[in-house]
Amino acid sequence: MSTTAGTPVDAARRPDQDDHAGYRWIALSNTTIGVLMATVNSSIVIISLPAIFRGIHLDPLQPGNVSYLLWMLMGYMLVSAVLVVTLGRLGDMFGRVRIYNAGFAVFSVASVGLALTPWQGSSGALWLIGWRVVQGVGGAMLMANSTAILTDAFPTRQRGMALGINQVAALAGSFVGLVAGGLLSEWNWRAVFWVSVPIGVAGTIWSYRSLRDTGRRAPARIDWWGNITFAVGLTALLAGVTYGIQPYGGHDMGWLNPKVLAALIGGAAVLVAFVLIERRTAQPMFNLALFRIRAFTAGNAAVLLSSIARGGMQFMLIIWLQGIWLPLHGYDYVDTPLWAGVYLLPLTVGFLVAGPVSGFLSDRFGARAFATGGLTLVAATFVGLLLLPTNFSYPAFAVLLVLNGIGSGLFSAPNTTAVMNAVPAAARGGASGMRATFMNSGQVLSIGLFFSLMIAGLSSTLPHSLHSGLAAQGVPADVTDRVANLPPVGSLFAAFLGYNPMQNLLGDDTLHQLPAANAQALTGKEFFPHLIASPFHHGLIIVFSLAIAMSLIAAVASLLRGARYVHIETLLAVEAAAGPTATGGAITDGGDITDGGAVSVGSSQETESSDPVGSGHPARSGRPATGALPAERLQPSDQACVDLDAPTVRIP
Repeated sequence: MSTTAGTPVDAARRPDQDDHAGYRWIALSNTTIGVLMATVNSSIVIISLPAIFRGIHLDPLQPGNVSYLLWMLMGYMLVSAVLVVTLGRLGDMFGRVRIYNAGFAVFSVASVGLALTPWQGSSGALWLIGWRVVQGVGGAMLMANSTAILTDAFPTRQRGMALGINQVAALAGSFVGLVAGGLLSEWNWRAVFWVSVPIGVAGTIWSYRSLRDTGRRAPARIDWWGNITFAVGLTALLAGVTYGIQPYGGHDMGWLNPKVLAALIGGAAVLVAFVLIERRTAQPMFNLALFRIRAFTAGNAAVLLSSIARGGMQFMLIIWLQGIWLPLHGYDYVDTPLWAGVYLLPLTVGFLVAGPVSGFLSDRFGARAFATGGLTLVAATFVGLLLLPTNFSYPAFAVLLVLNGIGSGLFSAPNTTAVMNAVPAAARGGASGMRATFMNSGQVLSIGLFFSLMIAGLSSTLPHSLHSGLAAQGVPADVTDRVANLPPVGSLFAAFLGYNPMQNLLGDDTLHQLPAANAQALTGKEFFPHLIASPFHHGLIIVFSLAIAMSLIAAVASLLRGARYVHIETLLAVEAAAGPTATGGAITDGGDITDGGAVSVGSSQETESSDPVGSGHPARSGRPATGALPAERLQPSDQACVDLDAPTVRIP
């Protein structure tokens, strides 16, 4: 039988079209605020670390305190990377909105805990790290389910626009956090955490009152062994990468540290076991079958590679500005964290311009051209940054940042839309978590990888520069030898935190023994930047060359995603009375009926149709279509995933 709009079946399927259309924008605004808050807090601490450590009276550059520094930097991102798949899968099982709402609440409670830090010294640092981990759990709940909620709420023709806005908020948040952290930490370090409390509380109340699950749930058992092996394996691997940049046993880095090797090898082995477990589990946490979908696999490969390139770039630019460029232009070291965030704002502007536009256009023309072109543009900007001198002209630097932001925006929104369109409705939460895992893991990996490459580049040239520069200022030979042979990571972290590197390296006792003019020259704004400029550029060539390669390989992966692919599950919007039906499968740009039964979208070619009026058939009107299930396969629940914009539903 067939049922037209206005009948009881149709009324049950979509009680109020206008109400659903209004709900889409509520879902978009709420999830955008949630994702923005989560990503702002992933970077707000980076710029605020000097003020935070001063507030708890702890020197993060002391050998015993470096671990506190690394976990303050990495703890939030590491927890988010590990948990997003699990939390996305739980959203599929128990409701995406339910997990998302809980994420808002957890995030708010953790923000209060951070702002109320009662202790100082190492106890205060451990308190902060613990609550940052809890905050990371809340952020993972938000990020894992926001994309799936939007995919459920918006029809195919509008998903690119909606996910474009959402993804721009996610990417821009990491750079907005730099500016917000600099401004708030100038006032009070606790304000860095208090600022999230009213937003989190308001978002929690709003989400509980306004959001509702519109997607399909997939009742299943929790995959305990899959969750445990994934969490243990990925945590060990990412922690090993993090600790690998610390000096060990006379080496500049710790890659030969037995504990680091055990974490890397053991983590990789556990992840291999995880894959074997998932292949044998009836209801896996990490649905490996999704990787049979080319659009899903290519999109996630591009996400991982681009995240590695982008995450490392952020840290290198901060060190470049704070350690070299800003002091050379008269800024005090203590003020450089704030101004580094300000001077990086063109990157955010590029995101804001390109993201929504590319998302909107990808709804009509597909993701491949925009995503591939965006990654190619990102690679070109890395080449441009390499061609700049270390003491560059800011307008040229700003133009490259804007172009880099545009390239990232062109890639992110269409790619996310393509990935989410390609998966079944019941798997959207898990798929969203898998995409977020690749993105967050790439950012964590990039920190260890890029810092290691930069340290390797500095190790070959910085000791000689330090030795000759210090000797020229009359520093005693024993001190000169000691400082010149120190691992470069100390100088990098000092510049990264906005400390005066020479004052930190030499110490007050040595500076007091020198003539006042020499001591002033050593701790002035120009000595260290001139000293490190050439070694830093040498390291930058290594780092950005890898970023170029990563971006280009990601572009190739994006290019191989194929034509536009939209997973469809039930037929709708054929004729009111009778007519041909397309079989269940996917919508592609090609317009040919493929093995799942495809209906063309955004293409001049049309599938075979006897629609007499040409207004209701999705292939002719450009409206989203859903595939028909044979009568023996049709389940009552299949009606829940019908496109609410379609005027009719045909039930065999």
